[in-house]
Amino acid sequence: MSDLTHLDSAGAAQMVDVSAKADTAREATATGHIAMSAEAAAAIRAGAVKKGDVLAVARVAGIMAAKRTSDLVPLCHPLPITRVSIDLQTDDAGVTATATVATTGKTGVEMEALTAVSVALLTIYDMAKALDRAMTIGDVRLLAKSGGRSGDWHA
Repeated sequence: MSDLTHLDSAGAAQMVDVSAKADTAREATATGHIAMSAEAAAAIRAGAVKKGDVLAVARVAGIMAAKRTSDLVPLCHPLPITRVSIDLQTDDAGVTATATVATTGKTGVEMEALTAVSVALLTIYDMAKALDRAMTIGDVRLLAKSGGRSGDWHA
């Protein structure tokens, strides 16, 4: 089991020791989609959802989630995040969320970008569920990461 970085020699979960790694600029971008009825999508676009501005709240929720990832995902390192951007694109079929997170540190921000997207989409569901309880969240995935020993990666 010694080849698994999140397990010690006895098989117990552990946080990876990154103390010997150099600080480098790192960035990750993730995306996901929430599918919904055309009526719900139109209400979100028009700002006509009774709970308020769905996209503004989802954007703030995504940013907050990125900053709290290590509180939610047990073996993630807390990171000094230097930037989080959340892009929300609406169409007749729903909303696509894209998050980009950056830091200068010893480990990457892939989990922060994925968490930001997930929470932004969950927030959209929460705020619009009265319009469409059949909404589905999916296609959450990493699009790109840069920095660190493993270098750049693109989907």
